[in-house]
Amino acid sequence: MALEHAILVSLMERPGSGYELARRFDRSIGRFWTATHQQIYRVLRRMEADGWIAVEQVTQDGRPDKKVYSPAEPGRLALAEWLREPVEPETVRHELAVKIRAAAFSDPGALVAEVERHRESHAALLAHYLAGERRDFPDPSGLDAQEQLQHVVLRGGIEYERMTLAWLDDVLATLHRLARTPSTPQD
Repeated sequence: MALEHAILVSLMERPGSGYELARRFDRSIGRFWTATHQQIYRVLRRMEADGWIAVEQVTQDGRPDKKVYSPAEPGRLALAEWLREPVEPETVRHELAVKIRAAAFSDPGALVAEVERHRESHAALLAHYLAGERRDFPDPSGLDAQEQLQHVVLRGGIEYERMTLAWLDDVLATLHRLARTPSTPQD
C-alpha cells in the first residue's frame, strides 16, 4: 500500500487540511500505517499535481488561510482500483522474538525486564484502543457502514493487543521458569 491510498481513505472519510490529516494519522491511521507530517505534506502536493485530490482555500480570521483537501474523481477511481488488487499476507519482523530465542544461549532471566517493558507498552496501547472504542463507538448497533468498518479495524487492533499481551505473559512465565532451572548444554 502506498501512502497515497491511506491518505485517500482518510479524505474519503472526511476532507481536511494537511494539519488535520496529520493529526488523524497520529491518532488512528498511524497505528497501522505510519507517516511523518513531512511525508504527508509531500504526498499531498504530489496527489494534487496528479489530480487525485481537490484543494479548496479556506480563509481564516486572524490566521493564515488553510488548504482543505478532498478526493477528486481520479483519486476515487485509483482507490477503487487499488481496493480490488490482491494483498499479500504481511511478513513480520519481530526483533523481540529473535531475542527470546537467543535467550536459550545466555541467561533467560536477563530478558525479563525487556519483555516487561514491551508488555507495559502493549497494555497502554490496549487501554488507549479501549478508551477510543468507548468514546467513538458507544452504541455499536446504530453505526453506518463507514463507522462499522472503522470499528471492525479498531476491534482488530484490540484483539491483536490482547493476543500480544497473552503471548508476553507466556514468555514471561517461561523466562522466569527457565531462570530458576539450570541450563543444559546444547548439542
